[in-house]
Amino acid sequence: MNPNPLLGVFFHWLGGLSSASFYVPYKRIRLWSWEIFWLTGGVFSWIIAPWLFASIQTHDLLGVLSAAPRDVLMWCVIWGALWGLGGLTFGLTMRYLGLSLGMAVALGLTTAIGTVGPPLFHGTLLTLLGTASGKITLLGILIVLVAIVVVASAGHAKEKEAPEKSEGLKEFHLTRGILVALFCGVMSSCFAFGLDAGAPIKALSAKAGTGPLWTGLPVLCVVLIGGFATNFIWSGYLILKNRTAPEWIGKTPTGEKPPLLLNYLLAAFGGTLWYFQFFFYTMGESQMGKYGFSSWTLHMASIILFSTLWGFALKEWAGTSLKTRLTVWLGIGLLIASTVIIGVGNMLGQ
Repeated sequence: MNPNPLLGVFFHWLGGLSSASFYVPYKRIRLWSWEIFWLTGGVFSWIIAPWLFASIQTHDLLGVLSAAPRDVLMWCVIWGALWGLGGLTFGLTMRYLGLSLGMAVALGLTTAIGTVGPPLFHGTLLTLLGTASGKITLLGILIVLVAIVVVASAGHAKEKEAPEKSEGLKEFHLTRGILVALFCGVMSSCFAFGLDAGAPIKALSAKAGTGPLWTGLPVLCVVLIGGFATNFIWSGYLILKNRTAPEWIGKTPTGEKPPLLLNYLLAAFGGTLWYFQFFFYTMGESQMGKYGFSSWTLHMASIILFSTLWGFALKEWAGTSLKTRLTVWLGIGLLIASTVIIGVGNMLGQ
């Protein structure tokens, strides 16, 4: 099967749409604390969906993973655990900044660091920066930082113009949200390191007879084990601290009855949507051929765009002025432009 970059781009945009949409079902969950629906959805994101789809679409999943070098597995889990720190704060980013602003700040950083991350880990970053490709990539990263400032200024204007908290975003808090989003963006980029570290697992899966579209799925199983561990520890701590575990069986401090079946279905749907971003990512990467360098930037750009559309659809920017809305779109445009520039830099590096 020859690579088809056009099909690869389509898969990446499907992944971006999945990622940008996963939090929408969570917003419909009622009378569950954040840690309850986050961990419930996470079980589907990090455990059930990865192993289910890898078992269906790949050959000899357990044999491939058992044959993988221990250091490869270890690094995949470590990078996954570090990414998990970003993943759990990602929920807080959405909580305090909303979909459009939160995605823009967090994913802007993730794009930049995820692009230069593997070269940094392999010790080739200085060599990269000494080339035309490296300089263009650095320019793209600087534009990301400028875009973050622009979007953050729009958020500051939003806080002044709509202090009553719109229906789409009732817990907006700019300062707290920006700090959480910065941490989230840096740590979330570790997923790119995990995918890079898992290259030998992809090779083993291909050797076992797995088709090129699916060889990345076993890597996701391992990386997401680390992500699950981090999120399980933190969510478990919050559940014990806040004594919210009874919410799983329909008991709340106020005596109100949550819609249990609906909540579980929404958490499962949101969690599976989250997983699909990387399900389609691995499919898209397999089709990019010599343009594989652009996979991470295509993924991030599509998430930013679709999340912004969701943010406006959910009326998170209702009550703000035209100037503020134009400012956030300027920031989004800069972010998308930066991913294109970073991609060009990587292309020249090929």
